[in-house]
Order: sequence, then C-alpha cells, then structure tokens
Amino acid sequence: MSWNLKDKLQKTIAQEQGTVIFAPGSRESFALIYPNTYHVGMSNLGMHIIYQKINSRGDTACERVFLPDKKTEQEYIRTNTPLMTLETQRPIYEFSLLGFAVSFEMDYFNILKILSLGKIPLLCSERKENDPIIIAGGPCATFNPEPLADFIDVFIIGEGEEVINQLLDQYYSCQGENLTKDEVLLRLSKVEGVYVPRFYVHSYNEDGTISKIETVNGVPERVNRRWVRDLDSHLANTVIVTSDTEFKEMYLIEVARGCGRHCRFCMAGYCFRRPRVRSLNKILDAVRQAKNLKAKVGLMGAAISDYPYIDELCETIINLGMGLSVASLRADSLTNKLVAALAESGQKTITLAPEAASDRMRKIINKGISDEHIYQSISQAVKAGILNVRLYIMVGLPYEQDSDITEIIHMAENIKKYMEKLGSKGKLTLSINPFIPKPSTPFQWLPMDDMKKVEHKLKIIQTGLKNKKGIEVLVESPKEAYIQGVLSRGDRRLGSVLMQSHKLGGSKHFKKVLKEHNLQEEFYLYRTRTREEKFPWQTMNIGFDDNYLYQELQKAELEKFTDPCVQGCVRCGICKKE
Repeated sequence: MSWNLKDKLQKTIAQEQGTVIFAPGSRESFALIYPNTYHVGMSNLGMHIIYQKINSRGDTACERVFLPDKKTEQEYIRTNTPLMTLETQRPIYEFSLLGFAVSFEMDYFNILKILSLGKIPLLCSERKENDPIIIAGGPCATFNPEPLADFIDVFIIGEGEEVINQLLDQYYSCQGENLTKDEVLLRLSKVEGVYVPRFYVHSYNEDGTISKIETVNGVPERVNRRWVRDLDSHLANTVIVTSDTEFKEMYLIEVARGCGRHCRFCMAGYCFRRPRVRSLNKILDAVRQAKNLKAKVGLMGAAISDYPYIDELCETIINLGMGLSVASLRADSLTNKLVAALAESGQKTITLAPEAASDRMRKIINKGISDEHIYQSISQAVKAGILNVRLYIMVGLPYEQDSDITEIIHMAENIKKYMEKLGSKGKLTLSINPFIPKPSTPFQWLPMDDMKKVEHKLKIIQTGLKNKKGIEVLVESPKEAYIQGVLSRGDRRLGSVLMQSHKLGGSKHFKKVLKEHNLQEEFYLYRTRTREEKFPWQTMNIGFDDNYLYQELQKAELEKFTDPCVQGCVRCGICKKE
C-alpha cells in the first residue's frame, strides 16, 4: 500500500466542498466510477446527480473513483497498490457494487484499465461469487451496451435517478436470502430499465449480422428505457464544488433535459425524449445555493436558449450579482437578454452549432436554422460586446456532396466579413468533427464516410482557410472518430478486441487487433444496413414506434423537414405510450 497515493487522495478531498464521507462499515458501500480523470469526471453533472441520490438513501455510502493520471498510475503499478476510492481510500475490490458512468466510447479502454488497476478480473465469466457486481449506466450504456457485455454484469438503460434506488432495493433484499450471484443478477434483471447481458444470447449469420437474440430464465425480451417524468422531483445541480474541473469555480444547474428539435444525427435528441424543463422556482433555488458558494452559474441542457423562462432566469442571476455560462445555444432562439447576461458575465465567445453550411445539408439533418439566424445571433453578440464566434461543424454527413464542403469555406469567409462589418476584430473558430452514425437515430442504417475521403475534405477546408486572418480551424482526430464509429454500432464480438487491445496498451492497437480477430472495420463502418437487419442494441427499447426512425431516414433522403415536438404530439410514439 502506497501512503503517497493515500495522501494524494486525501489532499484532493481537502480541496472540495460538499463531499460526504461515512465511516467504513456504517453503511453499505457503492463505488461510483468515472472512467476518465478526476478533472473530466467531476465536470460531469450525471456523476453529481447519482452521488447525491445514493448518499441520500440512508443505507448506502457512495464513494468516487477516477482514472489516475499517468504519473499516479505508475505509482499504483510500482507499489502494487490496488486502485482506491477517493472518500475512504479503500481498494475498489472490497466493494460489492461498482458502478461506471459511461459517456464516451473511447472510455471503454479506461474501464478495463480501472478494473485491472483495481485487481478485479476483467471478464464477467472469470469473476467469482465474492467479486464485485459491475454496473454501467450513462449514454453509452443506453444506446448500445453490447461491446462491453463481456465485462459489465448489469446495465442501466436510460436515466438513472429512479432506477438506481430500485436496483439497490432489489440487491439488498437478495442479500439475506443466500442467493448465488447468478440468482441475484436474475432478480435485478426484473427491474424495469435493467439489462443483464448474460441472459440474452446473440447468434450470428455467416456474414456477421445477428440472426437472433434469445432470452433465458424468463427475462424480458426488451428492456424499456427509463426516463424521469417530473424533473422537479430530482435535484440536478453541482453537489461537490472543486476548482479542478472543466468548469472551474462554476456551479452547474440542469434547466432542461431532452430535445424536441429532431436533428437526425443527434443521439441525445432521440434517446432522451421527451423534452422536459424544470420549473423556474426550482432552478432559482439552485441559483441561490450557487450564490452562497460564491460560484458562477453554469446552465446545462440540450439547448439553453430554448428554455421558456430563459430571460427571467438570466435577469435574476445578473440582479443577484452573479455570472453565468451556458452549455449550448440555438441560433434561432437566442434572446437579447440572454446574450446581454453572457456579456455581463465576461463571456468572450458565442458558440453556435450550424453543423452544416449548406441549406441542403441542414434539411437532410433536420437542423432547422438558416444563415439569417446565424447572422442575427452574431449581430446580437457583437452588439453586446461578445466579439469571438465559435461554430461546430460536421463533415462526412449522409448524402454530402463536394459542394457542401466548399460551402463551409464560403460560410466561414462570409461570417468573418460580417463580423468585421459589425466592427468586431474577434476570432472565428470552426470546430470540425467527422460525423459518426449513432444507434437509435435515423442514420443508424447508413455507412460512415470513408476515412480517406473525410481526411481529404478536412484538408480542403484547412487549405481553403489557411491564410484567412482571424479564422481558426480545429479538427478532431479522424482516427479516433473511426474507433468510436466501430464501438458505437458494434456487437459483442468486440469484447475480445477490447480485451486484447487493453493487454497491448490501449486504443492505439484497436485497429490491428480487430483484423487479428477476423473482424473487418468495413463491416462496422462502411456498409448500409438493410431495413430488416437485427441490430446488436435491438433489445433496448427506446420507446419509438417501430417505423418511426426509418421514416425519418426516408425524409432525410428527400430533404424533408420534421417539425419540433409540441404538446399533444404523438408522432414518434413516446408520448403516445404515456
């Protein structure tokens, strides 16, 4: 055991406000793990929400675990110290329940590293009766848990606030009955929203597609996504305040969840329906907590400018002498009061997400904004004193043509000229990412654009804007995007690939190992799926009518617009089932 490591964890705790620590043995224990660094994990509002939920039960102590940085990882290995929790510095293998919050596919490699550092067998099949039960929740667990099925015992499908308590209740009721681990897992599988992959057998055709998914022991054929009907019933704001996050000295508050804009590429828009908002009074209660902590307010949600009471909220925050920041803005719903509040809070850059430059591409992806909306938003920002502009763009979108790439260059040039015309000498930044088709979206049937073509398109944009003063182009690594592409729509056969990649040192070996396991990246990335194909994630019931997503794909091909969600709408099927 390394005392240096314990000391480092204790010093981290000492820098926090809001941490809850219970004496070991006074409560049941749950280790909540974010498979990335403390800095990244503590920036995730979902971690705060579940931490608070578990600790408020009265019978369970929730302790946090994060991926150590490189130097700390080496100290764990050098001293043969098992990975420890933050709160009480206990080895994670001593906990009966470990729960991973999984938001990004690239963190799959970190899950294996954490289990390995924790001295826990990686494969479900190799864990004994006394080894921890491994749980995973979060967006990736909801959309497609299958690539992790070899390593995770239990997945939570959907939003976790309510199901985590039901899962723990069921687990504790099993403890006094002397059940085997398999019997406990079978009980857990009966909780709505809980998926236990060992009770679902996947069979494959010769071409690699899934032929059938069979259930055993009477588990449900489909697992219904859980979602919170009344957001006001559950707190969703910062619980532990620390300066070591992406949002330094900021108190995060969720104002809304889900999005009804129907952008066809957006996994969150489809898998967190229906759109819901918190009451203004509940949000203002959280704002007052932030004021007591002398923190800036960070408003979180899919599209903050869509919040119906955004002007009143901004006005109150500013009148309280506080600053605010926002997670995202819609160019077609930006208000002058919101922009003025951001400017008064010291924000230097307005961030918008047109995603595509041409009207044709925006119709295909159902991004219902126009150039006029973008120019209007920039005008509002510059008049308020926000001089820099950041735009999120994707390349490799479905049905994309060469002219759509050229339009990105023209859009950037025209916007920069417009900024200068308004008197702004600020910087225009284009943040460009390769498009990745995601499960449970209309584009789940379509291939990802060829990596060489995407690299060529990115080069065209970079070259076209290279000598343009005041324009910056930032590009995500295509190589990493294509690993995400395989994992996002992957099946259980990728478990052995992840395992071998981990043994060799991580994601940089993934592509080579994929070939060694006779799996082709073309199968996962570059083929169009048929309407009838069974998907690996088909067991997860997001709640849509059977034909809805495919109808949206057909509308995309025809460049037809889908209106946003409205009260009483039952098009997709989710609200109809209510």
